[in-house]
Amino acid sequence: MLIAQLTDIHIGFDPDARPEELNRTRFRAVLERLKKAPHKLDYIVLSGDLTDHGDSESFDKIAQILSDMPCPLLPLVGNHDAREAMLQAFPDTPCEGEFLQYVVESDGLRIICLDTFEAGRHGGAFCERRCDWLRAELGRGSDTPCVIFMHHPPIVSGIDWMDPAPDEPWILRFAEAVEGHKDTIRAIHCGHLHRRVTARFRDIPLGITPSIAPLVALDLRPIDENRADNRALITTEPASYALHYWDGSDLVTHYESCGEWDVLAHYGEHLKPMVREMKAERR
Repeated sequence: MLIAQLTDIHIGFDPDARPEELNRTRFRAVLERLKKAPHKLDYIVLSGDLTDHGDSESFDKIAQILSDMPCPLLPLVGNHDAREAMLQAFPDTPCEGEFLQYVVESDGLRIICLDTFEAGRHGGAFCERRCDWLRAELGRGSDTPCVIFMHHPPIVSGIDWMDPAPDEPWILRFAEAVEGHKDTIRAIHCGHLHRRVTARFRDIPLGITPSIAPLVALDLRPIDENRADNRALITTEPASYALHYWDGSDLVTHYESCGEWDVLAHYGEHLKPMVREMKAERR
């Protein structure tokens, strides 16, 4: 099974740009890459911040651009989004009360999509109700491997202006919910940070997928909110996405940037001996 994860698209950041806003151009480039890829996708996870302002017009643009993708879409809400507008654009999204969180099971893997949104807050949120729901779902599927998708990473990355405090209540609640399930949870995958990061959370592998919108600059110095030091914050590094490959027992993640490049080698007759040798080593 193949799950593409697209995150932090931020449609509507510059809606009047001509001929088209940069974020939509970057989004189209990623989708074209997915359409032309030699493999077939089973799901596309949209892990939050689909829009920049949570407005219906931006969500409608997103839905229209995605309308010809030949696989199910699993949207999550991010801090720049709005639940009501997202449900209007993606009305088949399951809900748990007011929260847009749900479970999809396929090929022996449970895909758990979480809602970490709180209106008016940049950082994550995970209240007692959401914690109880996740704890119950993990208990219900205790014999089935799962992967958790959420917008906000529950870790400190070192990019100071984007990071939470390590002891924020929502992070502690999330930790409580996953406690005792590290053997079942194959990975946690997030967005929000606009950079590729690998880490562990409570001894569970955690990955952050880089954004489709422009990326956050890699600068691990502390930042002073009272002194602007002219550091780079946002860059034009290429739009990126993640491809999660589930083989029935293990989950492997690939990351790809979408831009212009040349193919330096094709698999022709001259490379058959090399491929034979490499495959023979597996025996």
